[in-house]
Amino acid sequence: MSPASKPALYEDDTQAWGLIEGDALAVMAELPENSVDAICSDPPYGISFHDEAWDGANIYHAVCRDGEPLSTGEAYERWTNQWAAQCRRVLKPGGHLLAFGAPRTFHRLVAGVEDSGLEVRDQVLWVYAQGVPKARKLPGGLASTLKPAYEPVLLARAPFPGTTARNLEEWGTGALNIDASRVGAAGYWPTHLTLSHAAGCTEACCTNDCPAGLLDAYRPDLLPSRLFFCAKASKREREAGCEELPLRSDLLYGRPTPRLRRNIHPTIKPVGLMRWLVRLVTPPGGMVLDPFAGSGTTGIAAVLEGRQFVGIEREGAYVDIACARLTHWAAVAAQEDVLP
Repeated sequence: MSPASKPALYEDDTQAWGLIEGDALAVMAELPENSVDAICSDPPYGISFHDEAWDGANIYHAVCRDGEPLSTGEAYERWTNQWAAQCRRVLKPGGHLLAFGAPRTFHRLVAGVEDSGLEVRDQVLWVYAQGVPKARKLPGGLASTLKPAYEPVLLARAPFPGTTARNLEEWGTGALNIDASRVGAAGYWPTHLTLSHAAGCTEACCTNDCPAGLLDAYRPDLLPSRLFFCAKASKREREAGCEELPLRSDLLYGRPTPRLRRNIHPTIKPVGLMRWLVRLVTPPGGMVLDPFAGSGTTGIAAVLEGRQFVGIEREGAYVDIACARLTHWAAVAAQEDVLP
Protein backbone atom coordinates (compact mmCIF):
# COMPACT_ATOMS: atom_id res chain seq x y z
CA MET A 1 0.00 0.00 0.00
CA SER A 2 1.49 3.36 -0.97
CA PRO A 3 1.97 6.05 1.69
CA ALA A 4 -0.57 8.28 -0.10
CA SER A 5 -3.31 5.71 0.52
CA LYS A 6 -2.59 5.45 4.25
CA PRO A 7 -3.76 7.67 7.08
CA ALA A 8 -1.22 10.17 8.34
CA LEU A 9 -0.96 8.52 11.76
CA TYR A 10 0.29 4.98 12.29
CA GLU A 11 0.29 3.23 15.65
CA ASP A 12 0.14 -0.21 17.20
CA ASP A 13 -2.62 -1.76 19.29
CA THR A 14 -0.70 -1.25 22.53
CA GLN A 15 -0.46 2.51 21.88
CA ALA A 16 3.20 2.24 22.86
CA TRP A 17 4.21 4.01 19.66
CA GLY A 18 2.84 6.25 16.95
CA LEU A 19 4.31 7.55 13.70
CA ILE A 20 3.11 10.65 11.88
CA GLU A 21 3.89 11.17 8.20
CA GLY A 22 4.57 14.84 7.63
CA ASP A 23 6.98 17.76 7.93
CA ALA A 24 8.55 18.02 11.38
CA LEU A 25 7.93 21.76 11.80
CA ALA A 26 4.29 21.56 10.75
CA VAL A 27 3.52 18.50 12.87
CA MET A 28 5.32 19.71 15.99
CA ALA A 29 3.40 22.99 15.80
CA GLU A 30 0.23 20.96 16.40
CA LEU A 31 1.58 19.08 19.43
CA PRO A 32 0.65 20.33 22.93
CA GLU A 33 3.11 22.33 24.99
CA ASN A 34 5.03 20.52 27.74
CA SER A 35 3.88 17.13 26.43
CA VAL A 36 7.17 15.31 25.79
CA ASP A 37 9.66 13.97 28.33
CA ALA A 38 12.64 13.68 25.96
CA ILE A 39 13.61 14.16 22.31
CA CYS A 40 16.15 11.81 20.70
CA SER A 41 16.80 12.36 17.02
CA ASP A 42 19.21 12.02 14.13
CA PRO A 43 18.26 15.10 12.10
CA PRO A 44 19.68 15.98 8.68
CA TYR A 45 23.26 17.19 8.95
CA GLY A 46 23.17 19.82 6.21
CA ILE A 47 26.03 18.24 4.25
CA SER A 48 24.05 17.12 1.15
CA PHE A 49 24.64 13.51 2.15
CA HIS A 50 24.62 11.29 -0.97
CA ASP A 51 23.09 14.31 -2.80
CA GLU A 52 19.83 13.77 -0.91
CA ALA A 53 17.58 16.84 -1.13
CA TRP A 54 16.40 16.37 2.46
CA ASP A 55 19.99 16.94 3.64
CA GLY A 56 20.75 19.94 1.47
CA ALA A 57 18.54 21.74 -1.03
CA ASN A 58 15.31 21.32 0.92
CA ILE A 59 16.87 22.86 4.01
CA TYR A 60 18.20 25.84 2.06
CA HIS A 61 14.94 26.56 0.26
CA ALA A 62 12.92 26.20 3.46
CA VAL A 63 14.64 29.14 5.14
CA CYS A 64 16.27 31.25 2.41
CA ARG A 65 14.30 34.32 1.34
CA ASP A 66 14.39 35.47 -2.29
CA GLY A 67 17.68 37.14 -3.11
CA GLU A 68 19.10 36.70 0.37
CA PRO A 69 22.88 36.05 0.42
CA LEU A 70 22.75 33.04 2.74
CA SER A 71 25.44 30.38 2.90
CA THR A 72 24.50 26.72 3.26
CA GLY A 73 25.88 26.76 6.81
CA GLU A 74 23.81 29.79 7.75
CA ALA A 75 20.73 28.17 6.24
CA TYR A 76 21.33 24.99 8.23
CA GLU A 77 21.72 26.94 11.47
CA ARG A 78 18.53 28.93 10.83
CA TRP A 79 16.59 25.77 9.98
CA THR A 80 17.93 24.04 13.11
CA ASN A 81 16.82 27.00 15.19
CA GLN A 82 13.28 26.64 13.81
CA TRP A 83 12.82 22.98 14.69
CA ALA A 84 14.65 23.40 18.00
CA ALA A 85 12.23 26.18 18.98
CA GLN A 86 9.37 23.73 18.51
CA CYS A 87 11.29 21.16 20.54
CA ARG A 88 11.59 23.62 23.40
CA ARG A 89 7.86 24.30 23.25
CA VAL A 90 6.78 20.64 23.40
CA LEU A 91 9.41 19.51 25.93
CA LYS A 92 8.44 19.48 29.57
CA PRO A 93 10.55 21.83 31.71
CA GLY A 94 13.82 20.01 32.28
CA GLY A 95 13.22 17.62 29.38
CA HIS A 96 16.37 16.64 27.49
CA LEU A 97 17.17 16.79 23.78
CA LEU A 98 19.74 14.49 22.14
CA ALA A 99 20.59 15.34 18.52
CA PHE A 100 23.24 13.67 16.34
CA GLY A 101 25.35 15.85 14.07
CA ALA A 102 28.23 15.82 11.60
CA PRO A 103 31.64 17.11 12.76
CA ARG A 104 31.78 19.87 10.14
CA THR A 105 28.28 21.27 10.79
CA PHE A 106 27.96 20.46 14.48
CA HIS A 107 28.78 24.04 15.51
CA ARG A 108 25.79 25.21 13.46
CA LEU A 109 23.58 22.61 15.13
CA VAL A 110 24.69 23.69 18.61
CA ALA A 111 24.22 27.40 17.83
CA GLY A 112 20.76 26.84 16.37
CA VAL A 113 19.65 24.79 19.35
CA GLU A 114 21.12 27.20 21.90
CA ASP A 115 19.53 30.23 20.23
CA SER A 116 16.14 28.51 20.48
CA GLY A 117 16.35 28.82 24.25
CA LEU A 118 17.39 25.28 25.08
CA GLU A 119 20.37 24.94 27.43
CA VAL A 120 23.45 23.24 26.00
CA ARG A 121 24.54 20.73 28.64
CA ASP A 122 27.14 18.45 27.06
CA GLN A 123 27.98 16.38 24.02
CA VAL A 124 28.40 12.65 23.57
CA LEU A 125 30.98 11.33 21.11
CA TRP A 126 30.03 8.10 19.37
CA VAL A 127 33.30 6.56 18.15
CA TYR A 128 33.36 3.84 15.50
CA ALA A 129 35.85 2.33 13.07
CA GLN A 130 33.73 1.53 10.04
CA GLY A 131 33.34 4.94 8.43
CA VAL A 132 33.78 5.29 4.68
CA PRO A 133 35.80 8.20 3.18
CA LYS A 134 33.48 10.56 1.32
CA ALA A 135 36.04 11.67 -1.27
CA ARG A 136 37.75 10.19 -4.30
CA LYS A 137 41.51 9.66 -4.34
CA LEU A 138 43.41 12.28 -6.29
CA PRO A 139 46.75 11.92 -8.09
CA GLY A 140 49.78 11.89 -5.82
CA GLY A 141 48.05 10.15 -2.94
CA LEU A 142 45.81 13.14 -2.22
CA ALA A 143 42.17 13.42 -1.17
CA SER A 144 39.93 16.15 0.21
CA THR A 145 38.55 14.50 3.36
CA LEU A 146 39.48 12.27 6.27
CA LYS A 147 37.80 8.96 7.00
CA PRO A 148 34.95 9.56 9.47
CA ALA A 149 35.34 7.79 12.81
CA TYR A 150 32.95 9.57 15.17
CA GLU A 151 29.70 11.48 15.37
CA PRO A 152 28.97 14.11 18.02
CA VAL A 153 25.62 14.05 19.81
CA LEU A 154 24.35 17.27 21.40
CA LEU A 155 22.83 17.02 24.87
CA ALA A 156 20.57 19.99 25.66
CA ARG A 157 17.82 20.62 28.20
CA ALA A 158 14.66 22.71 28.39
CA PRO A 159 15.03 25.47 31.00
CA PHE A 160 13.05 25.42 34.24
CA PRO A 161 12.67 27.68 37.26
CA GLY A 162 13.77 26.67 40.72
CA THR A 163 15.81 23.61 41.67
CA THR A 164 16.31 20.32 39.87
CA ALA A 165 14.77 18.47 42.82
CA ARG A 166 11.61 20.57 42.66
CA ASN A 167 11.35 20.16 38.89
CA LEU A 168 11.73 16.40 39.23
CA GLU A 169 8.90 16.37 41.75
CA GLU A 170 6.61 18.43 39.51
CA TRP A 171 7.49 17.18 36.00
CA GLY A 172 9.66 14.08 36.45
CA THR A 173 12.37 15.62 34.26
CA GLY A 174 15.59 17.60 34.64
CA ALA A 175 18.10 14.92 35.59
CA LEU A 176 19.81 12.01 33.83
CA ASN A 177 19.11 8.38 34.72
CA ILE A 178 22.67 7.65 35.85
CA ASP A 179 22.13 4.40 37.73
CA ALA A 180 19.96 2.92 34.97
CA SER A 181 22.67 3.76 32.42
CA ARG A 182 25.75 2.56 34.28
CA VAL A 183 28.22 0.59 32.19
CA GLY A 184 29.57 -2.93 32.59
CA ALA A 185 29.36 -5.43 35.42
CA ALA A 186 31.15 -3.01 37.74
CA GLY A 187 28.54 -0.30 37.08
CA TYR A 188 30.76 2.53 35.89
CA TRP A 189 29.28 6.04 35.78
CA PRO A 190 28.21 6.79 32.15
CA THR A 191 30.54 9.11 30.26
CA HIS A 192 30.19 11.31 27.20
CA LEU A 193 32.19 8.87 25.06
CA THR A 194 30.65 5.79 23.46
CA LEU A 195 32.43 3.20 21.33
CA SER A 196 31.34 0.80 18.61
CA HIS A 197 32.93 -2.60 18.14
CA ALA A 198 33.87 -3.48 14.58
CA ALA A 199 31.50 -5.75 12.69
CA GLY A 200 33.84 -8.75 12.85
CA CYS A 201 34.44 -8.69 16.61
CA THR A 202 33.51 -11.63 18.81
CA GLU A 203 33.33 -12.00 22.58
CA ALA A 204 36.78 -13.57 22.54
CA CYS A 205 38.61 -11.35 20.05
CA CYS A 206 38.42 -7.95 18.36
CA THR A 207 39.40 -7.11 14.80
CA ASN A 208 42.53 -5.05 14.14
CA ASP A 209 40.54 -1.87 13.49
CA CYS A 210 38.16 -2.13 16.45
CA PRO A 211 38.37 1.07 18.59
CA ALA A 212 37.48 -0.82 21.79
CA GLY A 213 40.15 -3.45 21.17
CA LEU A 214 42.78 -0.85 20.28
CA LEU A 215 42.15 1.05 23.49
CA ASP A 216 42.32 -2.08 25.63
CA ALA A 217 45.54 -3.22 23.93
CA TYR A 218 47.15 0.13 24.75
CA ARG A 219 46.26 -0.04 28.46
CA PRO A 220 45.40 -3.65 29.37
CA ASP A 221 45.65 -2.75 33.05
CA LEU A 222 42.78 -0.25 32.77
CA LEU A 223 40.68 -1.72 29.92
CA PRO A 224 39.41 1.68 28.70
CA SER A 225 36.63 0.03 26.69
CA ARG A 226 34.69 -0.31 29.93
CA LEU A 227 33.04 2.83 28.54
CA PHE A 228 29.69 2.11 26.90
CA PHE A 229 29.98 0.55 23.44
CA CYS A 230 27.92 -1.39 20.95
CA ALA A 231 28.29 -2.69 17.41
CA LYS A 232 27.04 -0.80 14.39
CA ALA A 233 23.68 -1.96 13.09
CA SER A 234 24.03 -5.36 11.44
CA LYS A 235 22.11 -6.35 8.32
CA ARG A 236 19.87 -8.57 10.44
CA GLU A 237 19.06 -5.68 12.78
CA ARG A 238 18.44 -3.28 9.89
CA GLU A 239 16.11 -5.63 8.05
CA ALA A 240 14.12 -7.15 10.95
CA GLY A 241 10.43 -6.59 10.29
CA CYS A 242 10.96 -5.46 6.69
CA GLU A 243 10.51 -8.88 5.06
CA GLU A 244 7.40 -7.78 3.13
CA LEU A 245 8.98 -4.61 1.72
CA PRO A 246 10.53 -4.58 -1.79
CA LEU A 247 14.25 -5.00 -2.37
CA ARG A 248 15.96 -1.79 -3.49
CA SER A 249 19.50 -0.68 -4.29
CA ASP A 250 21.48 1.19 -1.65
CA LEU A 251 24.39 2.17 -3.90
CA LEU A 252 26.53 4.69 -2.01
CA TYR A 253 29.88 6.47 -2.49
CA GLY A 254 30.44 5.09 -5.96
CA ARG A 255 30.41 1.45 -4.81
CA PRO A 256 30.81 -0.55 -8.06
CA THR A 257 28.18 -3.14 -7.13
CA PRO A 258 24.93 -2.04 -5.44
CA ARG A 259 23.55 -3.99 -2.51
CA LEU A 260 19.88 -4.91 -2.46
CA ARG A 261 18.12 -4.20 0.80
CA ARG A 262 14.62 -3.65 2.08
CA ASN A 263 15.70 -1.03 4.59
CA ILE A 264 17.37 1.56 2.38
CA HIS A 265 17.77 4.31 4.95
CA PRO A 266 21.40 5.44 4.62
CA THR A 267 22.19 6.54 8.18
CA ILE A 268 20.78 3.86 10.49
CA LYS A 269 21.96 4.02 14.08
CA PRO A 270 22.43 0.81 16.13
CA VAL A 271 19.52 -0.14 18.38
CA GLY A 272 21.89 -0.72 21.31
CA LEU A 273 23.24 2.82 21.12
CA MET A 274 19.78 4.36 20.90
CA ARG A 275 18.50 2.23 23.79
CA TRP A 276 21.31 3.54 25.99
CA LEU A 277 20.60 7.15 25.01
CA VAL A 278 16.84 6.81 25.49
CA ARG A 279 17.41 5.17 28.88
CA LEU A 280 19.78 7.97 29.90
CA VAL A 281 17.43 10.91 29.25
CA THR A 282 13.87 9.57 29.52
CA PRO A 283 11.97 8.84 32.76
CA PRO A 284 10.60 5.27 32.98
CA GLY A 285 7.34 5.10 31.02
CA GLY A 286 7.93 8.61 29.63
CA MET A 287 7.23 9.92 26.16
CA VAL A 288 10.05 10.12 23.59
CA LEU A 289 9.69 12.25 20.45
CA ASP A 290 11.79 11.90 17.31
CA PRO A 291 11.01 14.71 14.81
CA PHE A 292 13.17 13.03 12.13
CA ALA A 293 12.27 9.39 12.67
CA GLY A 294 13.91 7.93 9.55
CA SER A 295 13.70 4.14 9.71
CA GLY A 296 12.40 4.20 13.29
CA THR A 297 15.43 3.20 15.37
CA THR A 298 14.69 5.71 18.16
CA GLY A 299 11.17 4.29 18.38
CA ILE A 300 12.50 0.74 18.53
CA ALA A 301 14.78 1.77 21.38
CA ALA A 302 11.94 3.49 23.19
CA VAL A 303 9.55 0.52 23.13
CA LEU A 304 12.32 -1.90 24.11
CA GLU A 305 13.10 0.37 27.08
CA GLY A 306 9.47 0.55 28.18
CA ARG A 307 8.95 4.15 27.02
CA GLN A 308 6.22 5.60 24.83
CA PHE A 309 7.17 6.96 21.42
CA VAL A 310 5.91 9.30 18.75
CA GLY A 311 7.92 9.85 15.56
CA ILE A 312 7.58 12.27 12.67
CA GLU A 313 8.91 11.42 9.21
CA ARG A 314 8.33 13.25 5.93
CA GLU A 315 9.72 10.73 3.43
CA GLY A 316 7.07 8.15 2.56
CA ALA A 317 9.54 5.36 1.79
CA TYR A 318 11.09 5.72 5.24
CA VAL A 319 7.65 5.77 6.88
CA ASP A 320 6.93 2.33 5.42
CA ILE A 321 10.27 1.03 6.73
CA ALA A 322 9.79 2.56 10.17
CA CYS A 323 6.27 1.14 10.49
CA ALA A 324 7.47 -2.35 9.58
CA ARG A 325 10.40 -2.21 11.99
CA LEU A 326 8.39 -0.75 14.87
CA THR A 327 5.68 -3.36 14.44
CA HIS A 328 8.28 -6.12 14.62
CA TRP A 329 10.15 -4.76 17.63
CA ALA A 330 7.00 -3.81 19.54
CA ALA A 331 6.00 -7.48 19.30
CA VAL A 332 9.41 -8.42 20.71
CA ALA A 333 8.94 -5.90 23.53
CA ALA A 334 5.49 -7.33 24.27
CA GLN A 335 6.95 -10.83 24.56
CA GLU A 336 9.58 -9.48 26.95
CA ASP A 337 6.88 -7.57 28.86
CA VAL A 338 8.66 -4.22 28.70
CA LEU A 339 5.92 -2.15 27.07
CA PRO A 340 4.74 0.84 29.15
